[in-house]
Amino acid sequence: MAMTQNTTVDEPGITSHTPYGPLDANALNLPNCITVSRLVLSFVLFAMISYGGLWISSAVVFAIAAATDAVDGYLARRYGMVTTLGRILDPFVDKIIVCGAFIFLLAANNPAAGVLSGIGPWMTLVVIGREMFITGLRSILEQQGKDFSASMSGKIKMVVQCFAVEASLLSLSPALPSSGVHV
Repeated sequence: MAMTQNTTVDEPGITSHTPYGPLDANALNLPNCITVSRLVLSFVLFAMISYGGLWISSAVVFAIAAATDAVDGYLARRYGMVTTLGRILDPFVDKIIVCGAFIFLLAANNPAAGVLSGIGPWMTLVVIGREMFITGLRSILEQQGKDFSASMSGKIKMVVQCFAVEASLLSLSPALPSSGVHV
């Protein structure tokens, strides 16, 4: 994935291309603003899960936030607005919303009250452990100048995790029929 380039003229007839820094004027573009909105939505989601009872609304907020992940990446690539900040912020926000949702849904489990999210400690541990490992690996490889952009398998993993969170949120709603399957 190519970064947005800054073209400068060093001498007449000679131009050089340098990547924009993480916090230059181009970092405040539409895709990065959409990513920041996903971060804000994640905190709204966590508050709704903590409050309890707003399961369908929580599922809608999560679905909107998850959809912004596809939109910001598409816009950044399609219109050449990929920035260093976006390459750092997008996967960070993905981790916040997915890992945070798993943590908050795990905390929402209250067997005495009949509230079971279907998210167990082992699931939460696997998701967070994998994300920590991939983040470390990504930083090592990118420090060596190697590209470690999201692969198709990583995108599929994100979709599966999003479906798991959605299913868990919807399973908590008393307004929807429950399958009775709990992990």
